[in-house]
Amino acid sequence: MAKEFIFYLKQHIGLPAVAEVKCGDYVKRGQRIASKPEGKPGANLHTSINGRVMKVNEEEIRIKAEETDFSVYEKLKGNTPMELIEEAGIVGMGGAGFPTDRKLNTKLTENGTIIINAAECEPVLSHNIARLEKEPHKLLRGLQMVIDILQVKRGVIAIKSKHKEAVKRLKEADKDGICEIAELEDMYPMGEERAVIREVMGVLLSVDSLPSEADAVVLNAETVMRIREAVEDKKPLIDKDITMAGKLKDSGQIRILEDIPIGMQVADVMEMAGGIGEEYGEIIMGGPFTGERTYPDKGIKKTTGGLIAAEAFLKGPEKIGILICACGAGKERLTEMAESMGSQVVAAAWCKQAHAKNTAYKCENPGRCPGQAGKVMELKKQGAQALLISNCTDCTNTVMSCAPKMGLPVYHCTDGSLRAVNQKLIRRNRQI
Repeated sequence: MAKEFIFYLKQHIGLPAVAEVKCGDYVKRGQRIASKPEGKPGANLHTSINGRVMKVNEEEIRIKAEETDFSVYEKLKGNTPMELIEEAGIVGMGGAGFPTDRKLNTKLTENGTIIINAAECEPVLSHNIARLEKEPHKLLRGLQMVIDILQVKRGVIAIKSKHKEAVKRLKEADKDGICEIAELEDMYPMGEERAVIREVMGVLLSVDSLPSEADAVVLNAETVMRIREAVEDKKPLIDKDITMAGKLKDSGQIRILEDIPIGMQVADVMEMAGGIGEEYGEIIMGGPFTGERTYPDKGIKKTTGGLIAAEAFLKGPEKIGILICACGAGKERLTEMAESMGSQVVAAAWCKQAHAKNTAYKCENPGRCPGQAGKVMELKKQGAQALLISNCTDCTNTVMSCAPKMGLPVYHCTDGSLRAVNQKLIRRNRQI
């Protein structure tokens, strides 16, 4: 194995990790190579392979891999669960990567609720459900650890009801009655943190509120699996489950790759799934709604949930308007896609429920849309010949109820991903 691995020093919310190695150092799988700043939000970083350090700068560490036994790793040295979780460098693995040790320092009452987000929110992505079906007992062990850390009584696993086998396996494995199962409807963004709290607890938090205001903590399913590894196996966060999908050589397939070493380059991960096909539009790191464009020579991160080789872009109109949803692709991403379609963005509008929060936008009520006719009309008046949207299931439904009547074709940010795996496009949902 003579391939180069890329370890980014910032893979999470908070400050970048600080490199502890220098060029020429030999490192072993599981060894810490960068540490979070003392007393600041961040996460330690460990190498997932044995090898020689080739490059260190303010953004990344590159390691040339040597022969590695992936069943062996340098074990964590902490004693308590919280020490081990912090030392392991665990972050949220279903979103922006909030450091897990910080989240587990939240103060809840004894009647507080731990919610495991197993919604598998994005279409196409399916690695969380695959792991849950295979090892439900490990998720339950991780949940019990979190319950013990936060000293609460209630644990809930939130999962879409369509995942019948996973629900069945969880119920069979939960012989001690550790958790409740909250079944969710199949729509996007049912896995958004405030949407999960709304569905499980009947509480709609404001865009400025944290889950703690509902006396709750929400953790991604894979995050909880990795918590169990850190505490029981003393394993740092060095591996990641990934959904591979799209225009692979075996076109239209979705494949689950378990325990892929973090830092492996995208091209090498795709080769493990049979290789990428000759014709594709872009490679997306993440899911169809919120993923970002990536390239074969980039490294996978702690937060990488999917790699999707999307369908080639359709030719768009000369002038296009973008309608931006806080739950989906942002303005910069939609503009990038419009350029790939050969279209000029002549107007942009935000979903009427999107509220600015710091440098990002949050939805007032995720997945529950009051209508977008006014926004669509606004974009048409500004010269849009068609729309490119990033709206959730319900918002898209409202756009489709009016845009075609105004003579505006609609493209969706997820189209290339869904076409690549032969799934139904997100358009009019008559069940809503």
